[in-house]
Amino acid sequence: MGLRDNAIVAYAETKVMKKSDRDVWVLAGEILESLLDKTGFEKAEIDGLVMSGLTGTGGASMFWAQSTCDMLGLEVGFCEQVHTGGCSAVGAVARAAAAIDAGMCEVALCLYADTHVREHNGRNDRNYRRDWTEPYGLLGPPGAFGLLQRAYDAKYSVDLHALGKLAVTQRNHALLNENACEELRVPITIEDYLNSRLIADPIRLLDCVMLADGAAGLIVTSKQRASEKGLQKYVVPIGYAERTNFLGGDNFVDVTRSGHEIAGQKALSAAGLDIKNIRSFHPYDDFLIAIVMQFEAFGFCKPGQGMAFVSDTDLSYKGTLPMNTGGGQISAGQAACSSHNLIEAVRQLMGEAGERQVTDTANALVTGIGWINYGRNWGTSAALALVPNQ
Repeated sequence: MGLRDNAIVAYAETKVMKKSDRDVWVLAGEILESLLDKTGFEKAEIDGLVMSGLTGTGGASMFWAQSTCDMLGLEVGFCEQVHTGGCSAVGAVARAAAAIDAGMCEVALCLYADTHVREHNGRNDRNYRRDWTEPYGLLGPPGAFGLLQRAYDAKYSVDLHALGKLAVTQRNHALLNENACEELRVPITIEDYLNSRLIADPIRLLDCVMLADGAAGLIVTSKQRASEKGLQKYVVPIGYAERTNFLGGDNFVDVTRSGHEIAGQKALSAAGLDIKNIRSFHPYDDFLIAIVMQFEAFGFCKPGQGMAFVSDTDLSYKGTLPMNTGGGQISAGQAACSSHNLIEAVRQLMGEAGERQVTDTANALVTGIGWINYGRNWGTSAALALVPNQ
């Protein structure tokens, strides 16, 4: 899927909040208003809505996207809610572009709004965790990633100082991001990481993402429509792929492997890029070990060499491979349907990242991790390659 005829012409986001002081639809309205102001589009010109289904607020409602159209006063020809967990943000961009290519809409709003801390409704009568993992004592993602990290450690060995470096690097980026959750904008050291309390052995507190509230959004349209609007500054999706239930038919699998092996190769091939050409990397980071596994799956290094790669590579915004330059979800907060790394990549490619602006904006690679199952790696893997308008 090339998607090259389309353009992300604007982004917007609220500050990440430990607990929102506003209703989710108020946040959504603020995002829509900001995007309209930035682009000059009228609300009536928005004829597509693609929402991420990763939301504790409305994700359990099959009518969430339609309800949001009603609340925002949108009349659209394409209405979609993407349910691939933490892959939903990048998946929304791909689906919006595909809908535009197919003539189902011309100007799509990709909306990521959530207040799951403020008002988590807990609805989900048939729920994978409730049915299949919680009865056995595996209570949520920390436990699942604890098993993944144990497996990685047994096969390759975990370097805690390398994980600590990831934590510190992302926290330093969050300190430069005024939209990061204020409670997380506190400097940390590798020693702080090593001394942080265990949550689900071997997962420590500073390995983990923190749920938070917030909203973000993008406007996606065709390059032609962007030109007609006089919009010259935009970002182009040039390669996308996803993989669900990787090795799902096997009885015994290597849980240190993920569908990023396939999705990454396919996305990069569509983009015409080699992994060595990637100028900034924005991996989905609900847990630090997931970043290491993604370095290996995408081919930045060989399997088992992820810890050494982290130790030997400058991952700061000034480094040789800038990574999660907004702080990542772990240090900015898991909000806005986990769209943080996508919004940050678009901001960087538009040259609007301020103090943390990277020097080389030739391209960016954004990833998604969706859903945590049992006895395998994460359920869906996604990759999106982006370039600025040349």
